Parts: sequence; C-alpha cells; structure tokens
Amino acid sequence: MRVTRVTNTGRVLAHVRTACMRILVGADAGLEVDIPPVGVVIGADPGGDVVLADPSVSARHCTIRPTAAGFDVTDLGSKNGTVIDGVAITKVTAPPGAVLRLGHTLLQLMPGDDVVDIPPSAADHFGEMYGESVAMRQVFAVLERAARTDASILFLGESGTGKELAARAVHDASPRRDGPFVTFDCGAATETLIESDLFGHVRGAFTGAAGDRQGAFAAAHGGTLFLDEIGDLPVGLQPKLLRMLEAGEVIPLGSRKPERFDVRVVAATHRDVFAEVARGGFRGDLYYRLAVVEVHLPPLRQRHGDLPRLIARFLERAGAPALAAGVGGPALERLERYHWPGNVRELRNVITRAVALAGPDDDFGALPILLRPTMAAADEPPAVRADRPFGEAKAELIDRFERDYLTDLLRRADGNLSQAARLAGLERKYLYRLLERVGLRTPAAARGDEPAADAPDDGADDGA
Repeated sequence: MRVTRVTNTGRVLAHVRTACMRILVGADAGLEVDIPPVGVVIGADPGGDVVLADPSVSARHCTIRPTAAGFDVTDLGSKNGTVIDGVAITKVTAPPGAVLRLGHTLLQLMPGDDVVDIPPSAADHFGEMYGESVAMRQVFAVLERAARTDASILFLGESGTGKELAARAVHDASPRRDGPFVTFDCGAATETLIESDLFGHVRGAFTGAAGDRQGAFAAAHGGTLFLDEIGDLPVGLQPKLLRMLEAGEVIPLGSRKPERFDVRVVAATHRDVFAEVARGGFRGDLYYRLAVVEVHLPPLRQRHGDLPRLIARFLERAGAPALAAGVGGPALERLERYHWPGNVRELRNVITRAVALAGPDDDFGALPILLRPTMAAADEPPAVRADRPFGEAKAELIDRFERDYLTDLLRRADGNLSQAARLAGLERKYLYRLLERVGLRTPAAARGDEPAADAPDDGADDGA
C-alpha cells in the first residue's frame, strides 16, 4: 500500500509501507529500527535481531513481520506478555501505527518513507484556490490526480490556509460533483451529540430523541463528506469512523442495524496528527486510512509571489475591482513583509476591511490597511491575546516557537541534521518532519538562501 503525501515545501512523498519500528517509552526510547520483509526477533538476547535493554523484556520476547495487511506480531512465550490496546496477544495482525507494550517498553509500528517526484501543475488555480508559487502548483498537481479517484484525502496545515476550499475543489473536480458536499466540524460539535450528528440516531436513543435523525454520512450519500478538524474527534468514536471507511457502513446511535452509505471522506486538521498517533490521542489505523493522500497546504508566508494575485482577487470580491490593477508599491511591500499568522483568511479580512474603510478617491496605496503588530512593546498589550479562538492562537504561538527554535538549532549544528537531532534530543525522522512543516527543508536551503537543513550529513541516509 502507498500513501501519497505533499509537504509544505512542495516535495511530493509517496509513503511505501515498508516496516519500521520506533521505541516510544522505555530504556531504548528514541531507537528506530527498519524491519526487513522476513521480520525480526525482539528481546533481551544479544543474539536477537532487535536487542532491548528493558529488564522486563524476555530474551526472545516476540517476532514482528511486515505483511500486506500490516504487521504479524507473535509472542514467543514471554514472561510479561506482548500487549496491544491493553490485551495480551499470542498472534495477531496489527495495523500500521499500532503501539505494542513489551514489559515496560512501548514501541510503535510505522511505515517508512520513499520519495516520488510529481511535476508542478501548469495551472495557476485549482477550483477556487489560486497560486503561481511552486508550493501551490505542487499541491494542484496532486489534487488534479487525486480528485479523479475516491481516495481519502487528509489536508494538514495552519489555520486559514484554505483546507475547506481545497476539499470543495476536490469535490467539484471529482465524478461526485453532482452529489452533495457536506461539511462536518469535529471541533465545533458537542461531545455528547457528536455521535448522533455524525452517524445519526433512532427514536428513543437518548432523552429528547423524539424521532429518527440522519447524520452527516447519510446527508453526504453519493457525494463527499468533509470532516474538518478531524484531530478533535473523540478517541471513542474513531473506531466507528474507521468502520465506515473500511466497510462503508455505520450503526446509528441506539440502533443495532448497520446502514450502508456511498461517501468519499476528505478530512483536515491543523494538529500534528503524526505526533498525536505517537501519544495515543489518535488511532494509527484511522490516520493511515484517512491519509491515503496527505497534503500539507503551505502557509501564506511560504507562497512566494502569490500575494499580488490574491490581493487583486480579494479587492474584486470586496467590490473594488478598479483598485486591483494598482496593486504594488510600498503598500504591497509592507504586506509582503508581514508574517500572516492567519494566512489567506487573514489576508482576505485585511483587504475587505481596508475597502470598507477607504475613502472614495483612495487608490491601492492609500488604503487603510491595518495589520497586527509583529512584536509587543512593554507598554503594549501582550503578544498572546484573547481576541480569537484559543486553538488558533495556540497553534500560531507553537508554530512561531518551532520555526525560531529549529532555525537556531540548525545554526548551532552548522546545518548537520544528525548533530541537530542529537542537540535537540529528537529522532532524526521526526526532526525532518518538523523541518518540512516549518519550511526549513527547501531547495533554497540547499543553495544557502536559508539554514542549510539539506546540507551534507554524517553519511547516514535521511530516509525522506
């Protein structure tokens, strides 16, 4: 099986599900080992394939072998057992992303990474998404191909990058374009009613359920269901969603009879789902089922050259098409220097507000463009303010911290990724993903325009 993934640096990755295991907790935490097709024997015996220092692990504890369905895990009569999801197993086929407990050690079964290049699209738009930058045309290239299929798509990226717009564009370009497009916000639904809202309920399922009600899946039958902020979906409901994706059927709340629906699922989140899987906050098997095509939408600050076109479009939408031809000069330079924490959504709001406050004779350079201060002085309001949703403010702060930290980390390590991973106490592959997400692994970096995250390493293959 393959998972196609587009990073926010414009690289297109196809994840080939070769076997890999990562130690999450235990004496060997941080160790990552590739698993060959013949499998490995894990235990404390120095003669084994993977030797663990955990004293609670038996000499020959278990075997793990990759298969087309996942990983065959066999306990070898260990003293403390091999446990998956709290259940001691003798032999089981575990899905990618599953976490095993061996004594006091937790390890996760992971797919490896392989790289496949897809040329950027020649188009400057896909649906209502516009952009001439390489980063956006790479996204368009993958979506043009993926839209023709029924493959699930997972959009990742910061708030305001246009994930719902991308989902709608995929639907409009797909064979399901004549069917319904239904949006379900997993973060906005109440925890007590989310199951009913998503899967429906029958009369009497709970107090106040006076009649049957169809859920989002039923409403999207024959079309596309967009699950926004999928990272906020409660863990207890994730198996039901996985069942729908695998078997095409759900059981409404209060019913025992499954119902079948023909629905293509497209999901999105600003969360680091990969990290959530490692922490146990998101099921690994659901992540891999949703991310058949995983697309990172780049933040606006990384879409070099796209700002004038976007500004012109927002001016037209705001009822000022005559100003679109004059986009440029100091006003544009000021907008290009801004960091755009709210991304395209913030740009749209800035331009719409400027048009609303403009005088009758104002040209583009005279528009009253109001931007957030980039730094707060001692007598100014704090940098973190409560004038927007908590999740959005927190995500922006974390993103800014990660980029600043990783930029300084690369400087201290002179661009050597292995040294950077050691200094940060991170696994190399996880460090690579962080660098890609914040845009520090780009062709420009290799030319020396940015911190040299792609500089020669210590000879080891980065696996990305």
